[in-house]
Amino acid sequence: MSELSLTEEQEELRAAVRVLLTRHEGAAAWRPLTEQIGVAGLAVPEEYGGSGYGAREVHVVMAELGRALSPVPFLGSAVLTVGALLASGDRAACKELLPGLAEGRTVGALAWAERGAWDPAAVSVEAVPGSGGTWRLTGAKEYVLDGAAADVLLVAARTGAGVSLFQVAVDDPRVRRAAGVTMDQTRPLATVVCDGAQGRLIGAEGDGERVLSHVRDMACTALAAEQVGAAERCLELTVAHARDRVQFGRPIGSFQAVKHRLADAYVLVESARSAALGAAFAAAAGTEGLSWAAAVAKSVCSEAFSAVAGEMIQLHGGIGITWEHPAHRYFKRAHGTGQLFGPPQHHRARLAAELGLGERCSRPASGQGCSSPEAD
Repeated sequence: MSELSLTEEQEELRAAVRVLLTRHEGAAAWRPLTEQIGVAGLAVPEEYGGSGYGAREVHVVMAELGRALSPVPFLGSAVLTVGALLASGDRAACKELLPGLAEGRTVGALAWAERGAWDPAAVSVEAVPGSGGTWRLTGAKEYVLDGAAADVLLVAARTGAGVSLFQVAVDDPRVRRAAGVTMDQTRPLATVVCDGAQGRLIGAEGDGERVLSHVRDMACTALAAEQVGAAERCLELTVAHARDRVQFGRPIGSFQAVKHRLADAYVLVESARSAALGAAFAAAAGTEGLSWAAAVAKSVCSEAFSAVAGEMIQLHGGIGITWEHPAHRYFKRAHGTGQLFGPPQHHRARLAAELGLGERCSRPASGQGCSSPEAD
């Protein structure tokens, strides 16, 4: 684990983000985060107006945003949109769009998922050639992070050459964007519908599946850090409650059954932290194992966060849904992040397939488990 430790500079970044988030709540934190710390441009190369850092710094910021359940558009804009532009290799588009995104002056959204699927191969929105080198896009996208308010909109669509990436003007009258009603009110999601909307090709035609596969791994890596930060905060609040809540004349944390449950939650948080850090370091190093590490991190951290958030509710006396305490907000975020970019079982099946274990499982993508005892 010493090899996966954060540097002094990264710890200072963590402290700065945490202090700022305590001073500015909710969406109001975005401007200070971008202007004072420059979080929007952390992963943007210096030639495009960014800081030239990478996945480890993104990990630090995401963990702190998770602790605070911050609704700022960091994941959708600074991770997904920036990551897609960089992975596309389109220098002209990067030069045009990245400076604004890096400064936080503009917010980006990547419209990708369809019918609940985040698999790049499942993209079915159609793109056909238009006039003057443009394209016409038709179809609907779901679960677009910050899609209703974004200034830069990238849409994955399918051409004759395969999945490709396009920029679509947000003010195009043939684009309809609608904010979704979400259980987790701290994560804005939208539906984007294109009805012959004009698009500009980003990168090479047919290269979108490779781009989205890379973005998926980076997104899962970043989201895992958020889940760890949120789970850690759940545990902190629950330990404090167990220390202060008195029952039968003694703190409930002194009872053996409560101690065991808190210890189990601690193990879950620390195991998830290791998985998330491993993915972040793999992403920063650009190793071939990133896909595996991202799948492991998304699976482990999703389940750990859900379990710890559930324990938080139970050890607070089954506090449930009440605005007097944030427990239900963490529980909702845990449920939402567990499904975002695919549920844990999807990523375990993806990992098994990449490791050549897919033939042992009769239902590798269904999320229902494997029928073979050998696979179990």
